[in-house]
Amino acid sequence: MPAIFQRRPWLMVAAVAATLCLGACSSFSDRTRSALSAVTPYKVEVVQGNFVSKEQVAALKPGMSRQQVREILGTSLLTDVFHANRWDYVFTIRRQGVDPQERHLTVFFNGEIMDRFEGDEMPSEEDFVATLDTRKKSGKVPTLEASEDDLKKFAPSKDDKKADTADKADAQASLPPLPAAYPPLEAAR
Repeated sequence: MPAIFQRRPWLMVAAVAATLCLGACSSFSDRTRSALSAVTPYKVEVVQGNFVSKEQVAALKPGMSRQQVREILGTSLLTDVFHANRWDYVFTIRRQGVDPQERHLTVFFNGEIMDRFEGDEMPSEEDFVATLDTRKKSGKVPTLEASEDDLKKFAPSKDDKKADTADKADAQASLPPLPAAYPPLEAAR
């Protein structure tokens, strides 16, 4: 036995414990591996570029000015110095548990007038929003409009209007009258 272990027996115990612990690390079973693969780290949702909907593409017409195209689609993500007559709209989204989406639209100009456009088929705004919601669907969607009968339930009654008017009159009566003139803001010199 080396001399260091004779002078410090606790060092021998620590070495044996470390060896046993390292040996335990190599004994992952299939069950342990599957449990570890089920725990996944959070991945940030990455959205880049301009989302262009089917409705926006339908609004594009040859002969439009650059400003009109910009008002419909927004500022292009890529404007190339060497291809000044071309605007590229690129949209990508990467989310955990969902295949990445990538869409391209290229608008070509002849001077200041739009000549043509080409690119991927774009989803409608409704379809795109539906792909964003990865939560489980509850089934029935509540109505978001109030009917005339619903609005009548919350309409103030004549008694409420009279009481509100009386409260305002009482509040105004309890305030002191305003002065005819205000003192100067700066002291006289």
